[in-house]
Amino acid sequence: MDGGVGTILREARNRRKVELSEVEAATRIRFRYLRAIEDEEWDVLPGGVYTRGFIRTYASFLGLDGDRLVSDYRESVEPWHRSGGGPEPQPGIESAPGGPRGAALAVLAVIAVIAVAVIVIVAIPSGGGGGGVPVHHRHEVARKATPQAKPAPSARAGVTVKLTASAEVWACLLNAEGKALVNGLILEAGAEEGPFHSGSFTVSFGNGEVQMLIDGREADIPATSSPVGYAIDSTGKLTELEEAERPTCA
Repeated sequence: MDGGVGTILREARNRRKVELSEVEAATRIRFRYLRAIEDEEWDVLPGGVYTRGFIRTYASFLGLDGDRLVSDYRESVEPWHRSGGGPEPQPGIESAPGGPRGAALAVLAVIAVIAVAVIVIVAIPSGGGGGGVPVHHRHEVARKATPQAKPAPSARAGVTVKLTASAEVWACLLNAEGKALVNGLILEAGAEEGPFHSGSFTVSFGNGEVQMLIDGREADIPATSSPVGYAIDSTGKLTELEEAERPTCA
């Protein structure tokens, strides 16, 4: 498309006499993604916030207005590109812990406790005759049937996460409730986010240029220019997520 995002970026790069390999080294965006952006072969790119992040980073490297180019991309490309592949995954739907299934199980557990209490009350005779259950025994049964209050969770229950960018990196971090703590930000080298505390987390990065501390221990994030994502459970265990499972903060 004449005058499109890719054309503007290619012409700016050619005016500056910069090779794509130089752009790749400086931005950590893969050569094939840079070429796909310039050729506007959007199906080659990961799409969504990743593609927007690549465009913004590439434009900034060339001294262009990255936000304007991202806006042009969203208006002229995304509606058509998305219509062929379905809507983008919403953050936290697949990976957010304690979703609808957890809530349903909690409701069933409460109903079961109430049903047991009702059965016990109905079964106890109301009279005080010799044929009935002794009063002290009825009280003991009632105490056993009454659900005991659970102790308040420890203030330190859960896990703590802190992010430090070693180079420019796009980041999205959700807590256990699916709330965005780092809401799709591009972090400059040396930028820090957190520490954050939650029962669990899900996180996505545009590349591997980030240090992530989990309860003070450095997580093993590979040095890659491709997007990566992880789930972090309440014990601090790190599990890599497939592309469709990663939060997008979109």
